[in-house]
This record gives sequence, structure tokens and C-alpha cells, in this order.
Amino acid sequence: MKTTVRNKLMVGALALSLAAMTIGCSDSSGSKASDQITVVGKNFTEQDIMANLVGVLLEENTDLKIKTKAFLGGTDVCFSALKTGSADVYVEYTGTGLVNIMGEKTISDPDAVYQKVKEQFPGKYQIEWLEPIGFNNTYAIAVTQETSQKYNLKTVSDLQAHQAEIVFGTEQEFLDRDDGLKGMKSTYGLNFKDVKAMDAGLKYQALTSGDVQAIDAFTTDGRLAKNNLVLLEDDKQFFPPYYAAPIVRSEVLKQHPEVGEALNKLAGKIDEKQMAELNAQVDVEKKKAKDVAKQWLEQNGLVK
Repeated sequence: MKTTVRNKLMVGALALSLAAMTIGCSDSSGSKASDQITVVGKNFTEQDIMANLVGVLLEENTDLKIKTKAFLGGTDVCFSALKTGSADVYVEYTGTGLVNIMGEKTISDPDAVYQKVKEQFPGKYQIEWLEPIGFNNTYAIAVTQETSQKYNLKTVSDLQAHQAEIVFGTEQEFLDRDDGLKGMKSTYGLNFKDVKAMDAGLKYQALTSGDVQAIDAFTTDGRLAKNNLVLLEDDKQFFPPYYAAPIVRSEVLKQHPEVGEALNKLAGKIDEKQMAELNAQVDVEKKKAKDVAKQWLEQNGLVK
């Protein structure tokens, strides 16, 4: 994401904890132990599942020591951890890599987005993109069935005629991103009655209770079906493709090619529907992300 003052403070504050992680992973000479891989994840459910999926897969398919830390922070924090060597791998999204990390304009062709980040990340950041996992977790705008019917909302463009009556609920990262609320408002000419920033877990409660009339959502979010929500069509194709794939420090892959071999076993294995089901197991059924990840790996023959 684009770095805001708030995120700069987050990165600065987190630097100490990341440094502590690095120290904890060091041998007596002060260099990072070559047989330990640190897996991190961003601060939402899907990333919690992905971090544990990657961690368990590496534990079972390599002889390396794996340390997994989910809910590390947002894009800035996780990507900074990889750049500094405090972490080694996490699952990123192609659109995030293109727009928010590289600062490029949105591209609607998913293959073109993947090829661009895959080709440019090694030279720019010494980080490699592995094979996409399969699902496209792009942003979407969600409303309740009642709101959709009241205002006859089917597309994001339909919001414009009723924007003076709509309070928009959003998590902080979407609020700050160029491919988030700022860019969406510009593309669609929107100026909502109010915008309320809130934790991701509170958005759905605020929407269903009527405190807000629309929220940002992920297309693989398991809570969409539970709450019987309507996703508005992105009729101007504003949101870029966000195909998930592991990204790994180049040095790690050079020293441990087995890491790439293991993680590429995930290629094409999870589609949007399956990812939404996994997310629902955590968000709706209240299962632990690690248990959900391990069960999926076992069912798909990737671990014993």
C-alpha cells in the first residue's frame, strides 16, 4: 500500500519487534541462521490461513526450522520484513505488488500483472514470486439485500445517485490505498455522506446493524454468504486482479531451492469458492486457522 503517516509510524514501531525476531533467529556470530525460515502474514483471516498453510507445508516438506508469525501487520510491514531479512516468505497479491509496492498503474489483465511483478521484483527488491495459488481475492463493495433493493444498487456506479445518504465503512488499509477508497471515489465520482474507518472484524456488524450502508470487502470473504450480502459489480473495472502467490527472498531460494519446490505444490490448488469456504471455517465456525490449514493440506495430499 502507499505509505501514510500512520503506516510510517506503524513501520517504525514495528522495527523493534522485527529486530527482535531477527536476533531470535541468529546464531552466536550474529548472522541469521541459515536453516530457519520465518513465515509471516498480514492482519486478516485469509492471511492467517495462508501463513499457516505455508508454514505447515514447509515444515512437512523440508528439513528447515520454520517460524510462523501471522497477523504481523499490513502490506508495508510484511514487505518491509522481507526486504530487511527479518522474514523470508509470505503470500502476497499480484495487484498489491503492482500498484501498492511498485507504484504502477492498474492493469486489468491478470496474466500481465503477474508477469510484470514476477519479472521486476527480483531486480528491484531481491524477492521472487512463485506460482499463483489459484484464487483472485480482489476488492469489492458490499451492501445488504435491503440497501440494494431500497436504492436499486447493482453496480458501484449506482452508488453515485445516493451517495449523500450513504455512510461507507472501511478498514484503514483500504482507506489509504490508491487502488482502494481514494482511487475508487475518483474513478466513480463518489463523495459519501461519511466514511468510518474500523477494524475488519467490525465492518460486517456495522453493515448489518445499519451503522454504515456499504463496506469494502474481499471476494473470498466467508462472511459474505453468512450475511447474505450483495456485491456490487465493478462496472468500470477499477479494482485490479489480486491473485495470491507466495513471495520469497531471492537469497533464501538460492540457499534452499527446496522452499520454492515445496511452495509451488500449492500452484492452482485453491479457487475463490474454496478460499471463501476456508475463511468461513475461521470467521463463522470459529476454527483455528492452523487447524483449517493443516486439514486442507492433508485432504489434498500435500502433507501426511
